[in-house]
Amino acid sequence: MSFSLAAKLSVLLLFIGSTLYVHLRGKARLPVLRQFVNHSALFAPYNALMYLFSGVPSKPYLDRSKFPELDVLKDNWEVIRDEAMHLFDEGYIRAAENNNDAGFGSFFKKGWKRFYLKWYDKPLPSAEQLCPKTVALVSSIPNVKGAMFALLPGGSHLNPHRDPFAGSLRYHLGLSTPNSDDCRIFVDGQIYAWRDGEDVMFDETYVHWVKNETEKTRVILFCDIERPLSNSLMTRINRWISAQLGRATAPQNLDDERVGGINQIYASSKRFSDSVSGVVKQWKRKHPKAYRVMRPVLAVLVLVLLWKWLFG
Repeated sequence: MSFSLAAKLSVLLLFIGSTLYVHLRGKARLPVLRQFVNHSALFAPYNALMYLFSGVPSKPYLDRSKFPELDVLKDNWEVIRDEAMHLFDEGYIRAAENNNDAGFGSFFKKGWKRFYLKWYDKPLPSAEQLCPKTVALVSSIPNVKGAMFALLPGGSHLNPHRDPFAGSLRYHLGLSTPNSDDCRIFVDGQIYAWRDGEDVMFDETYVHWVKNETEKTRVILFCDIERPLSNSLMTRINRWISAQLGRATAPQNLDDERVGGINQIYASSKRFSDSVSGVVKQWKRKHPKAYRVMRPVLAVLVLVLLWKWLFG
């Protein structure tokens, strides 16, 4: 076996093995094929490393008391709520108007909306101007890497998904919620219902989904918290990777704010895919039998290309 072939096989086996590890972690799982083509699979090797050196237990919900620095957010939840509800009343908590939010693009179809406060390196200028008290509270906690207000209307839901990056954990603080068991999140099948002034920490790389089966809109503070790691070298590596991803996925609340390269590419690809999907849907309606035949043909083509990459 040549060195080149051995290297390619090693890369392929690393990808398959780590993706299977992520897939089998926990009780709730995405369909196998979806997991392998899901964007979370791209980070599977890195995520496996994060789990190996994690300083917190491998379980869906984590003990929030182990993160005492977040007490300042819970203690000031009414201050945060008042600024959030002002933004809500003024219409600032909204979907990405330019399809340039790659991380949450699919959520907007369900009525989910957001207003960014901070994204990895610094607060957004619009947030500093419109909700200065919340920005000051969030910025006072170094391990809060990203923060936003997140809204989900009554009667809506978010489908099962897993977030792609295990270098962080997820923190939610209830601000204006239905205060009902019918507005809840399922993390690896385990249920948590939001309440005003109450908070929760969970690992967003487990499969999770949301249901708001009430008539009231849910508004929360939504934060990415740096994952504690047991190794100082891995901590430095994770901070560097997080910083690069943060800059590449920089979001905007207003049109004059900087947008990261990944979000710019996503916006362009979204415009292209929307035009292509319109053509595909029209062709599918006219030729349903041919469409059913083409799907397995394309799958075989992908396998042939993979074979040629390995052995060609």
